[in-house]
Amino acid sequence: MKRLLLLFTIMAMVFQVTAQMRFYNLESPDGRLTAEITTLDGGLYCCTALNETLLTRTLIGLDYTQGDKEYHNLSVHKTSRRTIDETIASPFCRQTSMNNHCNELTLHLKEGLSVVFRAYNEGLAYRFVWEGKPGRVVKEVVNHDFINDRTVTVPYVISFDSTRHEIQYSTSFENHYTTKPISQLDTRRLCFLPLMVHCGDVKLCLTESSLCDYPGLYLHSTKEGELVGEHAPLPKRVEQGGHNNLQQLVKEREDYIAKMDKSKHFPWRIMMVGSATEIAMNNMSYLLGEPSKVQDISWIKPGKVAWDWWNNWNIGGVDFVAGINNDTYKHYIDFASRYGIEYVILDEGWAVNGKADLFQVVPEIDLPMLVNYATERNVGIILWAGYYAFDRDMEHVCQHYSEMGVKGFKVDFMDRDDQIVTDFYRRTAAMCAKYHLVVDFHGAFKPAGFNRTYPNVLNFEGVFGLEQMRWAGLEWNQMRYDCEIPFIRQAAGPMDYTQGAMLNGCRNSFRPCWNEPMSQGTRCHQLALYIVLESPLNMLCDSPTNYDKEPDYTRFVASLPTVWDETRVLQGEVGEYIVTARRKGDTWYIGGITNWTPRDIDLDISSLGIANPTIEIFNDGANAHRKGSDYNYGVVTFQRAKVHLAPGGGFVMKIN
Repeated sequence: MKRLLLLFTIMAMVFQVTAQMRFYNLESPDGRLTAEITTLDGGLYCCTALNETLLTRTLIGLDYTQGDKEYHNLSVHKTSRRTIDETIASPFCRQTSMNNHCNELTLHLKEGLSVVFRAYNEGLAYRFVWEGKPGRVVKEVVNHDFINDRTVTVPYVISFDSTRHEIQYSTSFENHYTTKPISQLDTRRLCFLPLMVHCGDVKLCLTESSLCDYPGLYLHSTKEGELVGEHAPLPKRVEQGGHNNLQQLVKEREDYIAKMDKSKHFPWRIMMVGSATEIAMNNMSYLLGEPSKVQDISWIKPGKVAWDWWNNWNIGGVDFVAGINNDTYKHYIDFASRYGIEYVILDEGWAVNGKADLFQVVPEIDLPMLVNYATERNVGIILWAGYYAFDRDMEHVCQHYSEMGVKGFKVDFMDRDDQIVTDFYRRTAAMCAKYHLVVDFHGAFKPAGFNRTYPNVLNFEGVFGLEQMRWAGLEWNQMRYDCEIPFIRQAAGPMDYTQGAMLNGCRNSFRPCWNEPMSQGTRCHQLALYIVLESPLNMLCDSPTNYDKEPDYTRFVASLPTVWDETRVLQGEVGEYIVTARRKGDTWYIGGITNWTPRDIDLDISSLGIANPTIEIFNDGANAHRKGSDYNYGVVTFQRAKVHLAPGGGFVMKIN
């Protein structure tokens, strides 16, 4: 990477030109990133330069109240510095430990606030720390002014009504990306994080971490090339409603975004800096999460899940009618046990619809019997739960089902990230940890370091995943999207994409289908997603019937690790392709995917340090361009080779 000069100029939002300026320097540990910080009493204004080329001017500010006083200007009265150099454990992640090495500068402000800057080799971050009296945050200012009209890759909030701006604060955080110059974005639409700014070979990934009990950040564009921050105001009045009466719908909002107690950390605002492959390996989101609040993690078990919803409970060759009933779930449990799959999920339908009551189980389900049946076969049961149903009686629900033997919950349909919902995440994770339950958040925002704070939260959705293929046609280019999310969304942490389709469609054969869904792209593309994407709790989305037709392939999928000792992104370009290598013990796995463009990957595995490798390889078959399920399997030995990827294709290697 070229030497980066990051100039932070801190100045007042409203100031006198005669005010005294102060200058500070902050360098990353390797000296390649340098922050030159100029302070001016009254506020914060950050200018970022790269080799004397200005990249951003970021205005940072805070409007807040304490008691009956309003504050808009910030004053620095002292500073402090420290260097952090430590190795932290990172269980259930892309690697077993991470180096947390940065230089830190804290500007201690008046009125009981401070601003902390950290310079890592991989990027910069800052956040406010509230140390004063209880109060309210009316507005946090985060305005990125890109001097050149940079091209960006952003996910718009998908819910949009030009007459009701506030509707955008209710979102599932699922959408494809739009890539345009900032000035050509729709200024009315909010973008959620992470997003990417393209500065030639250097990429900036903007995201946040330590998001807890504070609203999440959105950005919207201006015609002048700015990305301007915005937060959802605190809900004032909510009503039960939405999907199956399982949501809390905001009917009225306050004129401020957050209540603050005597001591509170704001989220870290992160600018990851590097090449595309360096961004794909950036650990800042995890490192900047709060340290773990779960001391004993021995009971937390990552793994794979036999999932019912995507395949619509469609099983064949049995003497009972499939659906949400005991016989069907016993079949799923037997399937999981046969292949060593750790969990079966009971998705929506096991509790009576429309009641938002997790103690009203449908009569077709004998839950204690199914849990015992699964336990005898070394399979854990995870239950789906809607947001309001789970929140209304959280401890009773957790205690009851934990005592029954249930292993965790998939909590869904929050579809917001205001202060009430981000605090719900904290309360859910803490309560589930108390009763030794794992969590998978759906209808959810990005992880934002939360998986460090509560490692029992194994996964998050916040992705336009495979479930969309039940209804989304080829107008949604999922192959390009699959080659974007490892560089953007995954920079914020793991994702429950729910891969594993056994019916695979090429461009001329894919069709959305609710009852018997298929994937876009090839079978090997689906297989490679188990390596390319990070997912400690990873779904096998298809029907046991389809998997049983190819038992050797299914055994391989079931044997794949879901957490890793080491990860390397070997090559890739945003939206085009990616090749990722991950190690578990002494075994390496390599997965690669492409968009709809076929390509040959020149693969050199000598850097992995295996002298005489034995390689199991799954790769696209000769006819995968017309029949997506066509693949080859073989055992080979080589150090360097070309691997052909069909349109929408992929490959996987297991190397010993």
